[in-house]
Amino acid sequence: MSTSTFIKVQAASIAGSAVDYLTTILLVEYFHCWYLLANLLGNLIGGSALFVLSRKWIFPSSRGRVRIQVIKFILMFAGNLLLSGLGVFVLTQFFGLNYLISKTVISILLGVSYNYLMQKKFVFS
Repeated sequence: MSTSTFIKVQAASIAGSAVDYLTTILLVEYFHCWYLLANLLGNLIGGSALFVLSRKWIFPSSRGRVRIQVIKFILMFAGNLLLSGLGVFVLTQFFGLNYLISKTVISILLGVSYNYLMQKKFVFS
């Protein structure tokens, strides 16, 4: 694993997170959605952006197996959604943090651990 791949994964994660956060903030602040529903929908839209960036930019040598990669990405992302939702809920409900602070803490933790490893070793291997 090269340092440049790790940096690309983190850059793509930041871009996906930007889409995620924009969606979440719009849903909570302007459409008055419950923060956990907004978090879920933001994760789904941001995750879709992350998949496209990962497939086209970070792991381009794996272009031939899109159907298998989509299935693996969905499985990986289901775990991400569960961990993200649980983490945001715990930090917001039990520790009294603002939902955006909770989302940021959990996003960083998942981005440098679970998401990176799962993309490299499972989805795009």
